[in-house]
Amino acid sequence: MNKVRFKTLRGWMYRNARPLDLARWRYHFEQGTQEEVLRALAAYQNADGGFGHALEPDAWNPHSSPIQTWTATEILREIGFADAAHPMIAGILCYLASGRDFDGQFWYTSVTSNNDYPHAQWWHAEGDSTWNGDDNPTACLAGFLLRFAERGSEANALGLRVAQQAAERLLHGTRESDMHTLACYIRLTEYAEQAGAHALPLAAMKERLRTLVGACITHDTAAWEDSYICKPSQLFMTRDSIFYPRNAEIAVYECEFITKTQLEDGTWSIPWSWDAYPDAWAVSKNWWKANGAILNLRYLRGMGEWEVACDCNE
Repeated sequence: MNKVRFKTLRGWMYRNARPLDLARWRYHFEQGTQEEVLRALAAYQNADGGFGHALEPDAWNPHSSPIQTWTATEILREIGFADAAHPMIAGILCYLASGRDFDGQFWYTSVTSNNDYPHAQWWHAEGDSTWNGDDNPTACLAGFLLRFAERGSEANALGLRVAQQAAERLLHGTRESDMHTLACYIRLTEYAEQAGAHALPLAAMKERLRTLVGACITHDTAAWEDSYICKPSQLFMTRDSIFYPRNAEIAVYECEFITKTQLEDGTWSIPWSWDAYPDAWAVSKNWWKANGAILNLRYLRGMGEWEVACDCNE
């Protein structure tokens, strides 16, 4: 990632990224502020506290859903925002505690209102669905309640109950976790540790995750070129991660892969597409490219392979 490539990508971002992703870009690489990101992110939050409006670019549903709300929590974590009294976080807590899009054990992975708007085929729902008890995004959302809901509140108790159930499935379940569910288990563990949730078996969870992360990463690097597979960056972003030591070689290889697959316009290809709504997909594809650019540069920096070396005023 030399100066020329960075400036080419920066120009693409300013021409194509939605305001939210440009604010994220500025936060990470141009001394932007949390307030800029929060202001842009607020446009996606609904009156019930949940998020919609294609915050997750593969579903253009304007109504709140757990997946869209999970996406918001990931952005808040990305910028290190942890003010539990802030209206945005308070709204998320209200949505999660309301029982909406929740069956008592799982927050729905997909909701039927998705069907009324452009969406990828994997977000189509025949009925409100938990995808047969999958912990994506339930484990992460339970962790968010543990981290931010007031200790002793009903919302915090809900988070603890659901988190304990998710931890049991992580440690003793027989179902293989895909990379998205695994990422949610990782986030649950991080939130629980920050919250001091000693009722969870954090040491055992971490050790189990170390094993699962290594097994989930696709080591056949030939498949990386044009397949939707699991790379280290989908599960950890820095050399400080507890998952780095056992996966150091493949993590370093991803840095090389990122460098060699950068396109002439500065972006990277997206290895999936929608079967329907081609006009909407053309827009969402650029949103995903902007998101991917931010993640790739953050990963390179987290691996110690790149620092911002561009005077953006040049």
